[in-house]
Amino acid sequence: MTELPRRIGLIGAVALAFNGAVAASIFALPASLAADFGTFSPLLFPIVALAAMLIIIPFSWTVAAFPQSGGPAAYGAVFGRFMGFELGWIYYIARATAFAANANVLTAYLARWFAAADQGAVRIIILLFATALFAAVNIAGVRKSIALLAGLTVLKAVPLFIAAGAALALTVPWPAPTPVPTLTEFEAGLLIVFYAFVGFESAVIPAGETRNPSSVLPRAIFLTIGVTTLLYFLVQLAFVSALPGGGLDDKAPLIDLGDWLAGPAGATALTLAALASLAGSLHGIMTSTPRVSYALGMRGDLPAWFARVQPRFETPANSILFFALVTGALAVSGSFVWLAVVSTLARMIVYAVTIAALSRAPGRPRLHAIHYVLGAIGIAVCVWAAAQADAKAWLTLGALAGTGIVLYVVARGARITRS
Repeated sequence: MTELPRRIGLIGAVALAFNGAVAASIFALPASLAADFGTFSPLLFPIVALAAMLIIIPFSWTVAAFPQSGGPAAYGAVFGRFMGFELGWIYYIARATAFAANANVLTAYLARWFAAADQGAVRIIILLFATALFAAVNIAGVRKSIALLAGLTVLKAVPLFIAAGAALALTVPWPAPTPVPTLTEFEAGLLIVFYAFVGFESAVIPAGETRNPSSVLPRAIFLTIGVTTLLYFLVQLAFVSALPGGGLDDKAPLIDLGDWLAGPAGATALTLAALASLAGSLHGIMTSTPRVSYALGMRGDLPAWFARVQPRFETPANSILFFALVTGALAVSGSFVWLAVVSTLARMIVYAVTIAALSRAPGRPRLHAIHYVLGAIGIAVCVWAAAQADAKAWLTLGALAGTGIVLYVVARGARITRS
């Protein structure tokens, strides 16, 4: 077992956080949000962003206090070894289900070019091929992975800002917001809108490979949330302004926006942006999440196999391969909305425990009243959001968490045997 070198700077951390947050949602949600909330839908993003900040601010305090890799696995460990394992594993599930959800949106956009892409055996082949491809790229080295991620970030962000700006310029005056939805209506859509922001924590997982993580990681998170909120708001406003009656395809609504702007050329441009965005998200998840199982393997909470490093590329190849197997199976078996809800539910649990971990961080940082107040509010927001999930999501999360416990017991048995 070998420590991984610190090769990720601020740009790499921002790329990880941005690609974690900006993924399938911006390409999958505009039509459904417009149908449910009308011209009020663009305002959902700054509103939910403000609620998310109640989680992100105390979350960032904890991040700054833990410079090692593993993210939630390291934070939860302050409450005991098993809690550290379970929190890390639940986060692992959150990212695995997010990868699978985004992969399903990828097939939906490919289907606009090749109709069979989201059906039957062809869909399965595409999902498995994409998973294998990103696993192979990540095994080949973290520097190459971060360079590719930075390129994909530009390819997805720039076309979206240009398309949104052009649509808004052509639709002045923009439609006035419809009345504020009732609390019950707002709560019904809360969890799926939250999914548009979760993922920012992708940057904290490889903290042990990040230079100056205590300062770099909080800066990367806040920069990402600001840009993400602006992008989501502009794209949603552009969609409801240009297509007040909705598009033709609920699964790939931004292709309709591109077609409205520039015909087939516009549709092709936004399809390519969607593919770059989804590729960036999938690649970012595959880059960061296997570091969780690597960290758990290093601690002996997962079998030592997970902590083995490929000597030539200096990457946790075994953990990457295992993650590819899990995500491939989930992608084949689920749909975007169901997987997104499970992912967000798991994340709410992780965020709440992470916030609570600050009080037990190494070196016991000096805390003031503001830390406790915002920490309590952040945990309350997590509990409220998690309460919106249905029984199916809770049962699915429980079953996947139980799989991790089996691996933990195997690793514990190996530790006892060695001792």
